[in-house]
Amino acid sequence: MIHYHGTPISGGMQAQMALKGRHIMVSFATKFAMEQLVEICHSFVLDNGAFSAWKAGVPFNLEGYAQWVIKWHRHPAFDWALIPDVIDGDEDANAQMRAAWFNAVPDRVRQRAVPVWHLHESLDVLEYFTTAYDRVALGSSGDYAIVGAPDWWTRMHEAMEVLCEDRMPKVRIHGLRMLDPTIFSQLPLASADSTNVARNAGIDQRWTGPYAPATPVSRATVLIERIEAHASASVLPEHSGHRNFELFG
Repeated sequence: MIHYHGTPISGGMQAQMALKGRHIMVSFATKFAMEQLVEICHSFVLDNGAFSAWKAGVPFNLEGYAQWVIKWHRHPAFDWALIPDVIDGDEDANAQMRAAWFNAVPDRVRQRAVPVWHLHESLDVLEYFTTAYDRVALGSSGDYAIVGAPDWWTRMHEAMEVLCEDRMPKVRIHGLRMLDPTIFSQLPLASADSTNVARNAGIDQRWTGPYAPATPVSRATVLIERIEAHASASVLPEHSGHRNFELFG
C-alpha cells in the first residue's frame, strides 16, 4: 500500500523535510511549495482542490487545474491525478465534470487520471468505473461523509462487494481521507491519503509532556512513522468495521 501524505505540512518550509523519501498528495488549492516537495518525495499525486474551492464558496477553476496537471504529469515522480468532481453533486453533475475534464486535457493525461466515486452515488456508477478505469478513488460524502461511522462502514461494505471478486480487488482502490490505520488496515486499498500530518505537526497544544517532539519536522516524522507502520488488508475481511486479524496470520 502507498501512503500519500497531504501537503504542505504546517510549521514552515523546514517541516516539509519530513516528507523526504515519502509519497505525497499535492492539492491544486495549496500548491505553493510544490517545486521543493517534488524534489524530495518518492512520488506524488495531484488533487483537484475542488473541496477547498467548495468550502471557500468560489467556483472551481477546471482550466487552471488542467493546465497544472499537463505541466506536472511528465515529472518522473508523478503517479496520477484526480479527475475533478462536484462536491455533494449528483451523478449527472459529476458526469458532466468528467466530460469537461477529458475535453480539457490530452490523451496522455487522460490515461493517468483517476475518477472519484462518492459514497452517496449509485453502485451502478461504481460498477462502470471498474470497467472503464484501472484505479478508482472513494470519496466519503452525503450521508456517508464521516469516515469510520457505522453507516459509512455499511456503505463501504456495499462498495467493496462491487469492487472485489473473491475478496480481491478488480481494480486499484484509493481511499480519500482514509489514511487512518484503523480504517485502511480493514480494506484492500492500493493507496490512501489524508492531511492528518499536515494539520497536526504544527499545533503546539497537541504536543505536550516531557517527551513531546520539539520541532514540526520531528513531530511530522513521528506521525508519518506511526501511519506507515501499518499496511492495508490484502483481501477484503469477512466483517468490515472490525479489527483485521488476518494481518497477524
